[in-house]
Amino acid sequence: MRSIFFGVAAAFFFAVTFIVNRAMALSGGNWIWSGSLRYFFMVPFLLLIVGFRRNLGPLIKELLHHPLPWLAWSTVGFGLFYAPLCFAANYGPGWLIAGTWQLTIICGSLLSPLFFETIQTDHGPLKIRGRIPLRGLLMSLIILAGVVLMQWGQARHTITEAAIVSMVSILVAAFSYPLGNRKMMAYTGRKWDTFQRVLGMTLASMPFWLALSVWGIFTDGLPSFDQTLQSVIVAISSGVIATVLFFYATELTRGDIRRLAAVEATQSMEVVFTLLGELILLGSPIPPWPGWLGMAFVIVGMILHSYVSQKGYLHKKRRERAAEQ
Repeated sequence: MRSIFFGVAAAFFFAVTFIVNRAMALSGGNWIWSGSLRYFFMVPFLLLIVGFRRNLGPLIKELLHHPLPWLAWSTVGFGLFYAPLCFAANYGPGWLIAGTWQLTIICGSLLSPLFFETIQTDHGPLKIRGRIPLRGLLMSLIILAGVVLMQWGQARHTITEAAIVSMVSILVAAFSYPLGNRKMMAYTGRKWDTFQRVLGMTLASMPFWLALSVWGIFTDGLPSFDQTLQSVIVAISSGVIATVLFFYATELTRGDIRRLAAVEATQSMEVVFTLLGELILLGSPIPPWPGWLGMAFVIVGMILHSYVSQKGYLHKKRRERAAEQ
């Protein structure tokens, strides 16, 4: 239950991303700067945290000696995740993007065969390829139905080529986030704590954000002061607090695909937090009835997904204990 609690807390702070990114988009801010500035501003905060804990030196040596895995999976897990989400903020309300983003739960489950679980046997630890958790995936289909309802409710008013591109962007982000982060977890093992891993991935993703910023300068110029300030808020709330909370939650589930999927399912709460924030802070219009129904489906799907995942985990542990006896 601790991992679930930290997952929900992370969802609350992650919701700031969707609210503030939508606010920046409505005020004319470029999505390139919405993405890049967040990660630029994350660096000093994370450096202070890791430096205060006296864990900075070994991490820097690791990045210098083994740069390629860090660069590759950090670019996927941070760059190809967040840049598409910022792009999508130009084409719909934050609650709709947050709701569609929950497809990452299904995407994360579909990626399970790319990873290995470690089980204990009479001959020592054995690595086996992860399997798609079918029962949890069936519950995830309820979340998918909720996403479809929300998109349908919004599409009744307008549907454009740009909106389709936005949907594709969210799908790219939904696959990239669990893929990059899980690969990084598999590579680093237990060598680095949560703060070190977040800082390491942030630093390793800098080439991506610097290249994107150069593009932004030539296409749109420098960001405004308001967008810069809003990016600081996102960096602290979502980039530091939420990311660390979520990574810590995933650390608690290391080695068990089902529990990890349950933690990822808690991010469905981002929809509720984002909707409330937009209604209160941005004065956004109330969603149509399919939107409300879709959000209810997402929440119910999250609860059922977590329940089925935990039940499967307990059943697995009982079988392991029985085998040992």
